Amino acid sequence: MIGKINHAIVEFFEKLSSWEHDVVREKGMTLPQMHTLEVLGIHGSMRMKELAEAMGVTTGTLTVQVDRLEDRGCVRRVPHESDRRSINVELTAKGAELFEEHDRLHHRLTEELISACPEEDREAFLRCLTVMNREF
Repeated sequence: MIGKINHAIVEFFEKLSSWEHDVVREKGMTLPQMHTLEVLGIHGSMRMKELAEAMGVTTGTLTVQVDRLEDRGCVRRVPHESDRRSINVELTAKGAELFEEHDRLHHRLTEELISACPEEDREAFLRCLTVMNREF
């Protein structure tokens, strides 16, 4: 059973990644850039260190991403209110628009995929995803 679940997870990941790359590429962005917008869109303004931790990257890697997104007008750096040493990153109106559009595409895909699952399995599926995300 574990082998079948493993293969199903890998197959789903590959298909979802392919879909994600296609959607992001249409916007002329990279996947890490869009993930940066997603984290900021979901969580709001964050310190660079917090954002790097949320994304699982180093602050050096994030700095490059933020530089590129700032050049595109998607994010801006602002001084932290109470810590002069910290910089917050936040979405601009353009970045928020890109996030919202991408989020709508995610919702649409989820609706399509879930509609193929029996109604009685959806709650169990959510519980499994919640547990797996917590274990990561």
